[in-house]
Amino acid sequence: MSTILVAHPSPDLYGSDLQLVETIHALIGAGHMVKVALPTDGPLVAVLREAGAAVAIIPFTVLRKALLNPRGLAGLGAEAGPEALRLARIIRSSGARAVLTNTVTIPTWPLAARLAGVPVIAHVHEAEDSQPLIIRAGLNAPLLTARAVIANSGAARDVLLTAQPPLKNRTRVIHNGVPGPERPLPGPRNRTAGTPFRVALIARLSPRKGIDIALEAIGLLRAEDVDARLVVAGSIFPGYEWYEEQLRERISRPDLSSAVELLGYVNPTWPILADADAVIVPSRAEPFGNTAVEALHAGRPLVASRVQGLMEVVRDGETGLLVAPESPEALAAALAVLERDPTRARELALAGRADAAERFSVERYRSRIVDAVESLLQ
Repeated sequence: MSTILVAHPSPDLYGSDLQLVETIHALIGAGHMVKVALPTDGPLVAVLREAGAAVAIIPFTVLRKALLNPRGLAGLGAEAGPEALRLARIIRSSGARAVLTNTVTIPTWPLAARLAGVPVIAHVHEAEDSQPLIIRAGLNAPLLTARAVIANSGAARDVLLTAQPPLKNRTRVIHNGVPGPERPLPGPRNRTAGTPFRVALIARLSPRKGIDIALEAIGLLRAEDVDARLVVAGSIFPGYEWYEEQLRERISRPDLSSAVELLGYVNPTWPILADADAVIVPSRAEPFGNTAVEALHAGRPLVASRVQGLMEVVRDGETGLLVAPESPEALAAALAVLERDPTRARELALAGRADAAERFSVERYRSRIVDAVESLLQ
């Protein structure tokens, strides 16, 4: 049995956080001991401990958008040395035979593992391509110390290699494994005349998730006499309070009055999906899209943006519909198709559920993660 030390930047329970839980289950199931380092306490801690991991709260640097500029990265570089030395001592004392860094936002951990003489495998969940190339190169430079890199989609891999081409031969794609509901949900309901068309969106409240686009699309549907209703499950991402204010102001206008609910953080989300006639993922950027897979597992017709990892999750016209990003008109048109043609919607939902079970199963993910980590140990 080997000890694997995992460093992760967040104590929350969103996409990459929940994927970490599956990684922990995989490694422990393969007979390894797992220790996890988090910078702060939060709801993820109890979930990790329940999965069998030892968890320690250790302050360390986590990159935020405000630091993604030449001055911010330079400042981090000046502080990286002392922090990396401190973390290297922690790595040595942990007895770890390998370090897994989960996301690129914890830049001192790969360097610290290198200083400790312990091999690093980096799991990349980002596909940030909006920053200048020099910033992206700096953001991903710490991964050059990694022996191996896992990208959660081909899109994430391509963005990474554009910034750091030397990582090409060390990088493999392992799509996320997303758990389905404990019991299969009932199929989509048979809507009758006058029944509201219920749409669900599960995402953190930030511009990249496109909630504002969803609101405009619902407004367009309602203008065409479709009684569309939207529920949004997700909390604000720190620093985006202004965005929530804008959303609430838009919802208060007459065309959306009583048609939209912001539920805040919800877990589990299966009851929301079960109640939906359609699910949307209108992201402006999305490295993978766990919520899209959850919609497929739920057996609900899905409309998603034609961006990045969502194009790998959804087979357009077969398991869901892909639409142009940042286009409320395209999103509304796709939803109108599902609203008018329940037979088509049901066909997409059934095909999507079968496809997700095959391509994005937890079992497949765990097997491939274990293989990647154990290849590093060898």
